[in-house]
Amino acid sequence: MKKFGFKLLGKDTKCNARIGRVTTAHGVFETPVFMPVGTQGSVKALTPRDVKDAGAEIVLSNAYHLYIRPGSDLVKKLGGLHKFMGWNGPILTDSGGYQVFSLSKLRNITEDGVTFNSHFDGRQIHLTPEKVIEIQEALGSDIAMIFDECPAASKDKYLIEKAVNITLRWAKRAKKRHRLKSQALFGIIQGGTFKDLRKRSLEETLAIGFDGYALGGLSVGEPKPEMLECLSEILPQMPADQPRYLMGVGTPLDFFEAVERGADMFDCVNPTRYGRNGTAFTRDGLVVVRNGKYQKDPAPIQKGCDCYACRNFSRAYLRHLVNSHEILGAQLITLHNVHFFVNLVKSMREHIRQGSFLRFKKAFFNRFDTEQR
Repeated sequence: MKKFGFKLLGKDTKCNARIGRVTTAHGVFETPVFMPVGTQGSVKALTPRDVKDAGAEIVLSNAYHLYIRPGSDLVKKLGGLHKFMGWNGPILTDSGGYQVFSLSKLRNITEDGVTFNSHFDGRQIHLTPEKVIEIQEALGSDIAMIFDECPAASKDKYLIEKAVNITLRWAKRAKKRHRLKSQALFGIIQGGTFKDLRKRSLEETLAIGFDGYALGGLSVGEPKPEMLECLSEILPQMPADQPRYLMGVGTPLDFFEAVERGADMFDCVNPTRYGRNGTAFTRDGLVVVRNGKYQKDPAPIQKGCDCYACRNFSRAYLRHLVNSHEILGAQLITLHNVHFFVNLVKSMREHIRQGSFLRFKKAFFNRFDTEQR
């Protein structure tokens, strides 16, 4: 079984954008990389073959949701998450920290862990850093995340510092409990937009020692300039010889900004969420397929796109499906969106290799219209 590892393959000479290769027990992928989100063990509206055909090399699932339903022990008995969901490539499991703190209004945070009511059936659940590791080991993912406290964006420094402190203590316990040698474990850097808290969180998390490091607690409501300033400050301080994962940041423009500053891995539900609602991502911006202007449009979603939807169907047909509430409409637009995200980041890799990333970014920004059409 392959040992987890990261190799830096190159950097753009004009910025901090970089390309790397990550080796896991279930395969290799290059960075920067976009990970489609399969929260419940599936990328919504798509089959695993669809996801692979779209170019995805790694997917993300959520340990919290799979623990709630159908249960991590059941997944283990049935051969592990890869077999359970029919995906033979790398899988990263999110610990569920964000979900616990965002979905459950009634929760009690103590030094031991978090007690809350399940969003699914209301039963009381108690999660500890150790329990979250046990869940992810039972699932058998290739990359596991520590359990962290993920507060909403706030100017209350005391509140953010409290989250940093408990996340650091939980990180030590998670590292001590983690035993599955085929599974990498990533630490999470918190601290909101406070530079001193981010710096301390990074330094103390590095001292614990993980296989990779994630930036959490961003894209949770803070102003965009503050997020970018934070990325500019913290990413260059992260180890060059380990992967850097920016959690939950999810627009094409955000990806460019993060890659320019040195981020490697991304996940976001936007391709599937927008797809289910009949909205497609293109190089020109968002296309709201249900709009009347596309009623007789014979063009594909994106001219030149080689995804299955664009090779075979018109905007007019997709509009008909969406407005008729046909499931196929959501499937085809989602397929296009995942293909768009995966291949956009793949194109970034090629431009980093050629030293033309900033030129590529400028051309994309000039063309991409942030208004829905």
